[in-house]
Amino acid sequence: MSSADEKSIKNEKHDHGVAVSTRAVDTGAQLLAGADSIELDDAEKLRIRKKIDWHLLPLMCILYWVQFMDKTTLGASSILGIKTATHLTTNQYNLLGTIFYVSYLAFEYPQNLALQRFPVGKWMSANILIWAIALCSHAACKNFAGLFIARFVLGMCEGSITAGFMIVSSMFYTRNEQTTRVGYWFLMNGTAQIISGFLSFGVLHIGPDSGLQPWQWLMLITGLITLVVAVCFFIWFPDSPANARFLTPDERIKAVIRIKENQTGIENKQFKKEQMYEALRDPKTWLFALFSALDNVPNSLTNQKQLIVAGFGFSNLQTTLLGCVDGVIEIVTIFTGTRIAAHYANSRAYVGCIYFIPNIMGVLLVNLLPWHNKVGLLFGQWLTGVGTTGFVLALSWVGQTTAGHTKKITVNAIMLCAYCLGNAAAPAMWKAKYTPRNHIPWTIIGICYLACAGLMLAIRYLLARRNKEREAEVHDTAYDDVYVLQTDDEGREVEVKIAKEFLDLTDFENRDFRYVL
Repeated sequence: MSSADEKSIKNEKHDHGVAVSTRAVDTGAQLLAGADSIELDDAEKLRIRKKIDWHLLPLMCILYWVQFMDKTTLGASSILGIKTATHLTTNQYNLLGTIFYVSYLAFEYPQNLALQRFPVGKWMSANILIWAIALCSHAACKNFAGLFIARFVLGMCEGSITAGFMIVSSMFYTRNEQTTRVGYWFLMNGTAQIISGFLSFGVLHIGPDSGLQPWQWLMLITGLITLVVAVCFFIWFPDSPANARFLTPDERIKAVIRIKENQTGIENKQFKKEQMYEALRDPKTWLFALFSALDNVPNSLTNQKQLIVAGFGFSNLQTTLLGCVDGVIEIVTIFTGTRIAAHYANSRAYVGCIYFIPNIMGVLLVNLLPWHNKVGLLFGQWLTGVGTTGFVLALSWVGQTTAGHTKKITVNAIMLCAYCLGNAAAPAMWKAKYTPRNHIPWTIIGICYLACAGLMLAIRYLLARRNKEREAEVHDTAYDDVYVLQTDDEGREVEVKIAKEFLDLTDFENRDFRYVL
């Protein structure tokens, strides 16, 4: 059956149902037209998932490793001579950390709209290419103004990556699988810290006769790596299951059927204002946004850790290598946390809260231990990396509990804008007058961790209450009998029934939707 010459009809009553425009339904509906009755056994589902993993996860993991390494080059460069070479004051250095997230914030919603309007893989590839050029250009900067522009462009482009990955993860994976897959690509942040630490260690040993300073070498090396990734992404990364080249036509249909249980479909290229308004009215949106903002105030440590550890009395070489430990902690905790949350049903909030406990302990150690106890202070700081698991769980959770493509990109954008606000505001609390103990910043960080644990429990309570209300409702049949009109290969106009899961309904509209907890 061909989808050519599809006829758009909106809300015309038939004696057996309602006909709708093909533009209004999910792209998965068009792919499955007449084929959604296919049943997949567990072995076939596993085979399709493994094939998706093999082609998707390596690229996603490599890119997330690269984007985090690129984002943190400023922090690594702080002990490689960038502040002296470009004559940066403490306030200017902090502002460079802020402007990245201000730019990220300003372009986050436009980036999400573009990810809906254009092919996801190609749009992300274009952004990766631009930020690779911007990163390399850091090496040519001689002053604050040059670095300011380069960091602004970097933030603008990197705003597409997490949003794009959240969309792609929901396209290809079931809700339970999304928890671990988001964990897999996010834990590459830890890998990036390790590799960046060794890179920084290596460039420190490049002689002065090379013509470039160590921080310039770091920018050029990471920029060139990013350029290679941009090319690989353009060639191999798919836009959706409907056109993934690594899947056969039959496997594309099966890939869509496999995620039918999500009740969220794949994507819809039509922007729907009513879904955007629903996202703005949904309390869940703002609870996730508040969580995201508060959880990323401590993320200001990304650009401060090297300076703080060096302040404990360690040399530049020691500080660079000790930064690798942060990466190991992040890898282990994200991997274990997401696996536990995926194994035990409806445990996301509880797992997230448990993983915040070491963070709070770490803040207490850094604030209360005597200054001469360098090892204890170092361990306290390392403990504050455990709670990253909570943010990773929230990233996957928000996508698992939001349906309707326009609503999803709106909620994603709001959550990531809040992420930017937390990151952009936080550097201002690291003032020279608070050094070396930094009691005020560390206290603020501890309060944020406590608030985040409470917010995860509040979100769980809200969603559990909604599930309970829906269980008590009479079954809603409003969308059980919906059709699109298509022209078959012989030129005849036929009606094809569309499953509710692929009508691009929001989680409010689809009363069969149940929130994972």
